[in-house]
Amino acid sequence: MHQSHGVGYAEYGRTLSQRLEVEKERELSYQESQEVVKDVERLVHR
Repeated sequence: MHQSHGVGYAEYGRTLSQRLEVEKERELSYQESQEVVKDVERLVHR
């Protein structure tokens, strides 16, 4: 948790604003990874 998001699990659980920020980052990362998957699948199925 700390390496990925710069915040420890204790602080993540204790601070709502920190939790929201981490979850926002996770969502963006997930969306970006889905775009990469789509691009790769498009290239493979040519």
